[in-house]
Amino acid sequence: MAKTFLNESEHQLEKNTIQWANYVVQLASDDLRSGDKFALEDKLQLFSANEAIQKIDVYALEHTTDNFNYFAGYDYLKSAKTIGEKITTQEKNRYLTPVKEGDVVKFVTPVALQDQKLGYVYIELDTQQGLSFDTHIIIIFVLLILLLFCCVFFVSYRLENYIVTPLRTLSTDILKITQSKDYSLRISSLPYREAEIVAMNINNFLNRTERHITQLGLAEKQSLELNIELEDKVTKRTDALKESNQELLSTLEKLHQFQDQLVESEKMASLGDMVAGVAHEVNTPIGLGVTASTLLSDRLTDIKASFEDKSLKSSQLKKFLTEGEENVGIIYRNLKRAAELISSFKKVAVDQSSEEFRQFNFNDLLNEMMLTLAPQIKNSPYNITFHCPEELTVVSKPGPINQVLINLILNSITHGFDGQENGNITLSIAQHSETLHMVYQDDGQGIASEIKDKVFEPFTTTKRGEGGSGLGLHLVYNLVTQALGGSIKLESNPEQGTKFEIQFPISEQLL
Repeated sequence: MAKTFLNESEHQLEKNTIQWANYVVQLASDDLRSGDKFALEDKLQLFSANEAIQKIDVYALEHTTDNFNYFAGYDYLKSAKTIGEKITTQEKNRYLTPVKEGDVVKFVTPVALQDQKLGYVYIELDTQQGLSFDTHIIIIFVLLILLLFCCVFFVSYRLENYIVTPLRTLSTDILKITQSKDYSLRISSLPYREAEIVAMNINNFLNRTERHITQLGLAEKQSLELNIELEDKVTKRTDALKESNQELLSTLEKLHQFQDQLVESEKMASLGDMVAGVAHEVNTPIGLGVTASTLLSDRLTDIKASFEDKSLKSSQLKKFLTEGEENVGIIYRNLKRAAELISSFKKVAVDQSSEEFRQFNFNDLLNEMMLTLAPQIKNSPYNITFHCPEELTVVSKPGPINQVLINLILNSITHGFDGQENGNITLSIAQHSETLHMVYQDDGQGIASEIKDKVFEPFTTTKRGEGGSGLGLHLVYNLVTQALGGSIKLESNPEQGTKFEIQFPISEQLL
């Protein structure tokens, strides 16, 4: 460890020697160029205050011969070399890096100005004096650090007594009030003005809080008495609403089951006006009833929340009672209307279609279909033409095929020819291997572009409220894709008629 310390000390001496030499170079550069040796010697005398610097020699360089001659110098001890005694070239080259000889560090460095070499500086530094000088600096630095630490400790102590202690007292009082929830307690008096202002403001806040809590206690007592009085009324109304909601949900569940049966189980039947009534007439009062019950439920939730957190106001309760009475009236009227509609719908018969495979002649199927449609088209100005081979006999499901064609024809009469005095419907049928192709086309007004992409979706109609169910083409799509296992394609433009291309698998013999 001692060896390491010595090595570090020697390294520091060499570093100090280089720094002093560089400083001398800065002093000597201008005087070397101007040749003013006396001015330089006066400057070098400034180093007499530093006992560590033993000797400084400045040499001027002869540019023609590259020799150097003594120019000016300084000798602290007036020994070793005499002033003006020139170092040799060998010594100059040796001392280009700091060299320790005995108690002296010797160093030579060139003097240059604007990239022009003017000469050399030779310096000797006493190692003992250098170490002593560094030691003095370290001692002074340590003393300054200790003094600064004492000052900081003293100031911190004073600040703690002046600021921290009052703040700690303030914090303790606030914590005590918070934990005990006793707002009659007050903050203790504090020693300096600013803290006392804070304490005074907190005490004012505690005064207002205490008064507010007292007022809340009185209001809570009054609210409790009112709540007890209203609790029975709310319970009775809640029971009545539950019964109404249960009846509504039961009716709605029956309606959903009935609607699913129409769309899924009875898709082969002629739905007509009954489905339109289910989709529109029944859904309207049910929807209004559900909306009113939902609104009433939300208001009931709000009033319960206000009651539980003891913030219920008389005006809020009065508003709830008024709105509740209105909503109950809406629910009653619409449920009554829905019940009347459902009762009338039960009187309508639903014709079930068979989905069994059988072998049949397609022309016979078309003739039977026309007999079924006779009441609707007997006196109509519309012409229906079939193009079908006479002997076309296939094995398939005649029920779904019959319902598909009936719905397409009725759709053309109801929507395609609306507002027209006449119209033409053409049905072309052809067999390709084990696939039957049907092309149905009318020259009506076509399908509007805004509903063209969703005509096969349920309840899509332009005759809402005028007898249109919106399920005709939806049933056609389900019959073709599910019952018959085929596909259907639509082509239609406004005022250019409508075309349906249908194809599904068939066989020629019943297995």
